[in-house]
Amino acid sequence: MTQISILYPVFVQVALTLFLQGWMRKERIGSIRRGEVKIESISLREPNWTPRATQIANAFHNQLETPMLFYVLVAFLMITTQVNVFFVVLAWLFVAARVYHAYIHTTSNKQPNRFYGYAVGSAILAVMWILFAIRILFFTLGGDRAI
Repeated sequence: MTQISILYPVFVQVALTLFLQGWMRKERIGSIRRGEVKIESISLREPNWTPRATQIANAFHNQLETPMLFYVLVAFLMITTQVNVFFVVLAWLFVAARVYHAYIHTTSNKQPNRFYGYAVGSAILAVMWILFAIRILFFTLGGDRAI
């Protein structure tokens, strides 16, 4: 297992975010072109988008929140050469939970299903951060790995 292995789930997370951004843009432009939304009613970020455009935008914006902690953790794991198979598996599980969350968010948008995707992803991320902190705080000496 190489340090680079942890970047593959990051690429999928970034692709998900960019996909949702493009979809949001397409939906918003379509809403304006169809006359469902007037530009002057949204020019100062007023919440006057159609429900569908808002639903997709919310899914996109969710990818800019919790995943930021994931990106930072991956960078720290690589900088400190702490990447191992366990972190890579957890990273894939986190991204799978984010994909599930985005899918529910942009389709049925049903609670508690959407919450489960969010909660599972958040729990995985918390475990990753705790394990990383333990490894750094208790198992490294002067920045070099002791074990």
